[in-house]
Amino acid sequence: MSFIADLHLHSHYSRATSRDLTPENLHKWSALKGIDLVGTADFTHPEWLAQIKAKLEPAAEGVFRLKQPLARPVDAVIYPSCRRDVRFLLTVEINCIYKKNGRTRKVHNIVSLPDFSSVDALNRRLATIGNLKSDGRPILKLDSRDLLEICLEVCADVLFIPAHIWTPHFAVLGSKSGFDSMEECFEDLLPHIYAVETGLSSDPAMHSRVSALDRFTLVSNSDAHSPQKLGREATCFDTEQSFPGILAALRHPHATSRFTSTIEFYPEEGKYHHDGHRKCGICWKPAQTMAADGLCPECGRPLTVGVLHRIEALADRSVEEAMTTPPRRFEHLVPLPELISDVVGVGPSSKRVQTIYHALLAELGAELPILREIEPDEIERRGAQPLVAEAVRRMRAGEVRIDPGFDGEYGHVHFFSEEELASR
Repeated sequence: MSFIADLHLHSHYSRATSRDLTPENLHKWSALKGIDLVGTADFTHPEWLAQIKAKLEPAAEGVFRLKQPLARPVDAVIYPSCRRDVRFLLTVEINCIYKKNGRTRKVHNIVSLPDFSSVDALNRRLATIGNLKSDGRPILKLDSRDLLEICLEVCADVLFIPAHIWTPHFAVLGSKSGFDSMEECFEDLLPHIYAVETGLSSDPAMHSRVSALDRFTLVSNSDAHSPQKLGREATCFDTEQSFPGILAALRHPHATSRFTSTIEFYPEEGKYHHDGHRKCGICWKPAQTMAADGLCPECGRPLTVGVLHRIEALADRSVEEAMTTPPRRFEHLVPLPELISDVVGVGPSSKRVQTIYHALLAELGAELPILREIEPDEIERRGAQPLVAEAVRRMRAGEVRIDPGFDGEYGHVHFFSEEELASR
């Protein structure tokens, strides 16, 4: 069966996240977005684990759903056009900070397990290493290779995915505290990693510049810190909606009808795509950074080297050569509130944008099908939004202009010129 999964997100027990991140709201917003399978997130946190144990029930092997007495009132407030059977996978992101080969490393890894007994066993092991109560994304002084070994001892079929692998500060290949290869990080246990996460600032085409990544399936997830951000990136499957089905699809991505594709940001929109220094307003391409010896022209401090530059540094294929490698299937999308925001000229959270957004959901269905499937003519006819319909067409065609993100600042996608907007 075909379904969309978003497996990297957070609960309200993680730092800098929304209080609205509850199981009920994850169910609700997954339906509104068009997500069929969502991660629970943060299963190492004792209070959050107690909540998901109390509120979820088995739905299939290794996946869960919100218990019916809780789901019914939530479904009652979801537009009928958006309702779906949302399921959950047990997941957590773990922040490993440790010394290796003479440098401090900071690597985020996503761990998924098939049952609560495995979760409990892993938590008992990790509680002897660090404080699991202080943050939903636990910070552990633990080598990523050793974390993987512990996970394998707990459950041989663990799904272990290095997160947003190019992000400068907290990723396996990040410029600030990562490694120059996956082998250096995971050593002898690398064969137990089947997939890596692209992150918001890169896409599969960029990954193809590095031949060492050919062996891994590429997945994408939202890394949502609020329920409204679910689905901004996601992974598409066509397999049994179960833990074994997902694991098999990622292990054998070229098998018929299993792993299919990813849903991606335009990578320029990610907040670490270009190099730069946010405080000084410097946003540069790699060549500009190299010409300045990596230093900010305003303050003289080192610039944050972004994902585009980092891939360029490790690449062993040119852009042209990468285009001839076996294609990775993916599509670029812009979240619907951001698309509407650019059209009407006010923020995504404004009342005007939200009114248009919810009217479209009520009339046409969930967000991802609107962005991916519904014909622009249908959006214009039933949604009475001709500019939004045209923006969707341009998004699908790649006819966009992007102010790139850098040093923690998101980029901005534009669909119309000022002259076009003024004339309409």
